[in-house]
Amino acid sequence: MSRRRRGPRIPAEPVSIEIDSLSHDGRGVGRIEGKAAFVAGALPGEQVQARFLDRRRRFDALRTLEVEANPGPDRVTPPCPHADLCGGCSLQHLAPAAQVRLKAETLAEQFAHFGGIEPEQWAEPLTGETLGYRRKARLGVRYVTKRGEVLVGFREKGSSFITAINDCAVLDPRVGQRIEALKELIAGLSVYNRLAQIEVACGDDEAALVLRHLEPLTPEDEATLCEFGRTHDLQIYLQPKGPDTVHRLWPEPGNGPDRLFYQLPEWDLTLGFHPMDFTQVNADINQRMVSQALAWLAPEPHHRVLDLFCGLGNFSLPLARQAGEVVGVEGEEALVQRGRENAERNGLGNVTFRATDLQQDFTAEPWAAEGFDRVLIDPPRSGAEDVVRHLSGAGVERIVYVSCNPATLARDAGILVASGYRLVRAGIMDMFPHTAHVESMALFERESR
Repeated sequence: MSRRRRGPRIPAEPVSIEIDSLSHDGRGVGRIEGKAAFVAGALPGEQVQARFLDRRRRFDALRTLEVEANPGPDRVTPPCPHADLCGGCSLQHLAPAAQVRLKAETLAEQFAHFGGIEPEQWAEPLTGETLGYRRKARLGVRYVTKRGEVLVGFREKGSSFITAINDCAVLDPRVGQRIEALKELIAGLSVYNRLAQIEVACGDDEAALVLRHLEPLTPEDEATLCEFGRTHDLQIYLQPKGPDTVHRLWPEPGNGPDRLFYQLPEWDLTLGFHPMDFTQVNADINQRMVSQALAWLAPEPHHRVLDLFCGLGNFSLPLARQAGEVVGVEGEEALVQRGRENAERNGLGNVTFRATDLQQDFTAEPWAAEGFDRVLIDPPRSGAEDVVRHLSGAGVERIVYVSCNPATLARDAGILVASGYRLVRAGIMDMFPHTAHVESMALFERESR
C-alpha cells in the first residue's frame, strides 16, 4: 500500500513580507526566502503581516492580516466588513479606479505576451456602479454543527468554508440584503443540513432563488418556502437532482410565465430567460457593452451578420434591429430555443438561431454557405481558437470579439492578425467590480488587399 505524499507543512505563525507588485488576479507579490509569495489583500510598496494559506514547491499563498508599514496610495477601506475573509471579492481594498487600471494593464500584458501585438487604439474602459450590481451568483449553504448555525454566502479565501455573513454588498439588494433572512429560512426547514447551494438570478422586475436540496422536502417545507417567496417577492425554484430537475415552486407553475426578463431599451427589446440560463451579471455594463459592440461592428441594412456563442440573443436581437439578416449560433439547445422565443416576443423575423457544436468546422453548414459581412464572437473562457481559424479564410470584413479571459483573447487575436486582420481597437469592461475578473472587447478589420 502506497503512502500518500504530504505537502509542505503550513506554518501557523504569521510572517512579515514586503510587496513588490500585483499579480493578474490582484494579489500582492513578494518573496519569502527567495520563493515567490502571493498575498491576498496586499498592495505594492506595503509591508504586511500575513498568514500562510498554502505552500507549494514554487510559491506560497498567504492572506494579509494587517498593513505594518507604507500603506499604498490606492488602498481604501472595503465597503463590506467581510471583504478580508470572503472569497466573493478579492479587490475591495483597492480603489475602484485602480482596479480598472489593473485590468487594463492585464489585457495589455496578455496581448504582448501571447500575441506580440497591441491595438491601434485603446478604448476607454466601461465602468459603472461598484456595489449591488451582481444579478447572478451561486451561494454556498452549510450547517455548522459546532456553531449550531446555518451559513449562506461565498467561500472564504483559500478555503472550502463558507464565510459567515449577514448581507452582501455586491449582490443585487433584493438578495444581498436578505442573507440573514435566508439563513433563518433554511434553519427552519427539515432539510436544514441537506441544502448544498442557492443559485441567484435577477431580472429587471423579479428575482429568483434556485435551492439545490439533497433530500426530499416535506409539505411543510414547501409551504414555508412559498411563504418566504411571497413575503420577500422572490420566485422560488427547487433542484432535487441534476439541472434538468429544476422547477418552480413559487409562484405556482402556471401562475405567470416561467421566465425572468431584462430590457435593452436602446433597441426596444425585452429578453426572457430561465433562472439557470447564462446571462450577464451586471445589467448596466451589459447594456453599454452591447451598445459598444454594435457601434464597433457597425452593421448596415444590407449586411448579413453572424453571432457566435449567441446564448439567448443578448447581441443577436439588437443586431437584428440594424442588420438585414442575423444568424445566432449556440451549442446549447435550450439557449437556442430561448433565442427563438425572444425573437418572436420582440417581433423580429430577420434573425434565426441554430444549435451547432462550435468546436467543429461550421463553414460547410447550410446557414454559413452564403457567407457573412460582419461577425461577433462571445466565447467562454476557453476562447475561440478553432472558430477564428475557420473564420480567417472566410473573408469577413469586420469581427468584434467579446472576451471573459484576456489570455485566450490574446491568443486568438494573434491568429487573426497572422491571417490578415488588424487589431484596430480594444478595451476592458468592468463587469465584475471588486474582483480580478477581466471582461474585454476587441475589434478586428481585414487588411485591404
